[in-house]
Amino acid sequence: MIFYKMQGIGNDYIYLNCTNHKEPQELSKLAITLSNRNFGIGADGLILLCDSNMANLKMRMFNNDGSEAKMCGNGIRCVAKLAYELGIVTSTEMTIETLAGIKKVKLNMLEQKIHTVTVEMGEPCFVPEKIPIQLTQQTKIQGNKIEVPIMVENKLLTFICISMGNPHAVTFVENVEDFPVKQYGAILEKHSIFPERANIEFVQIINNKMIKMRVWERGTGETLACGTGACAAVVACVLQEKTNRDVTVQLPGGALQVTWHQNNQIFMTGPAVTVFKGEWINE
Repeated sequence: MIFYKMQGIGNDYIYLNCTNHKEPQELSKLAITLSNRNFGIGADGLILLCDSNMANLKMRMFNNDGSEAKMCGNGIRCVAKLAYELGIVTSTEMTIETLAGIKKVKLNMLEQKIHTVTVEMGEPCFVPEKIPIQLTQQTKIQGNKIEVPIMVENKLLTFICISMGNPHAVTFVENVEDFPVKQYGAILEKHSIFPERANIEFVQIINNKMIKMRVWERGTGETLACGTGACAAVVACVLQEKTNRDVTVQLPGGALQVTWHQNNQIFMTGPAVTVFKGEWINE
């Protein structure tokens, strides 16, 4: 089985070309096996390029715990790059079907090479039952802003809850580098207020055009980057009047540029890198 190891600012996945109806069996089990960093290839998860009846191609994504996810911002940039380089899609603009809807993607070329990739991420969702979150007496809803206070390890944190096709909870901290993300993230991901678990973003404001962020992704743990999480973080910053709508998001793996337009559409731009191509031999 031929695979491609790719990464978007450190958010790394194993990619399989499954067009022409070549999807393997037992995908959850395969994702767990391949993603293992000691006994497999090693990755944050598995992503498949598949046939689509409604877009240029379809992306299926599995976390490294085997759970299937709806969307991955860093992953979809790599899908677009790989599809173009393999000749699956010949245009630098394409549509990709995901469980979070059809996304428009544009390859930004520099000297006939893919420099960055821009994804139209769609609109953030603020409907509690669609995020989804469980409302409590402590939940505050003001317009699109949903504030949820949660006590964790004797510390009260307030979260802005948003869906970007997957559930996100964003909180603001003074120093994100020193914050115990692994300790808090593992608890918060599975908190009872999130019926489908959640991605947890810890955000430090640098200025009105830049933030720093670390993320605990559901089904994976702390990762070097999360595209949908970066978008959710920018939305939370705007709702809290902490930044403008065009923000550089600094993550441990690198930077993403996120713009939340007045028409409610979010665009994200960042790199997509092929690390290596290989063959998995199932003995």
